[in-house]
Amino acid sequence: MEARVVLITGAAGGIGASTAQRFAADGWRLALADRDRSGLERLAESIEGPTTLLEGDIREPLACDESVRSAMAWGGRLDALINAAGIWTEGSAEQVDEDEWDRVIDVNLKGTFFMIRAAIPHLRATQGSIINLSSDAGLQGVNGAAVYCASKGGVSLLTKALALELARDGIRVNAVCPGDVQTPMLDFQAKTFGDGNPQAYYERLLEAYPQREHARFIRPEEVSELIWFLATQPLATPITGASLSIDFGLTAGI
Repeated sequence: MEARVVLITGAAGGIGASTAQRFAADGWRLALADRDRSGLERLAESIEGPTTLLEGDIREPLACDESVRSAMAWGGRLDALINAAGIWTEGSAEQVDEDEWDRVIDVNLKGTFFMIRAAIPHLRATQGSIINLSSDAGLQGVNGAAVYCASKGGVSLLTKALALELARDGIRVNAVCPGDVQTPMLDFQAKTFGDGNPQAYYERLLEAYPQREHARFIRPEEVSELIWFLATQPLATPITGASLSIDFGLTAGI
């Protein structure tokens, strides 16, 4: 049987790249999608096994369609879609303009939906699975991050609705909801929104964890291991429509 094919958006980012490495280690063929062509090329150089690079902007539905078409033309099948593309913003709601709202919602929510829409017929053929990257901020409100919470909360409920819609097709749909992951995105947060003191920003995040002085950030490979697990479970597994926390208990009290 031909090796399975996974399509990963945001593949040049921290969680996306780690996820690509995990699936490659399991012998999957990788269709890697991102706007960052050079990042995709660096990732492909580090992976042993078949890969194809799909440069495009998931904010455009036609680009989502093209990414899936290209993946199918290359791989001949699609067994899993991993929506790992995402961006962060924070700040007072009073200061958010329409452009910032559109930017975050379009990447985190709109792009996720239209990638799924394009992939459904092909995942139906393989009875494959969809894993969406949500967040602890997709399960609970985060002070000063209303737009990001809106986008990730949408991803979490989109996951549940599609799990019901696609269940009879044998397609499982789940969301992974990490806390703070040690990635370039986290470094961007600290540098951009840390008032010139990234270390204090990191410390403020860690203070919210129940481990307190023993808290640490989640590693990308810990998230990608959960993603891989969800994608490789047999069709009869009961895990679908779930929003699975991987956050050291950050959201355990909600």
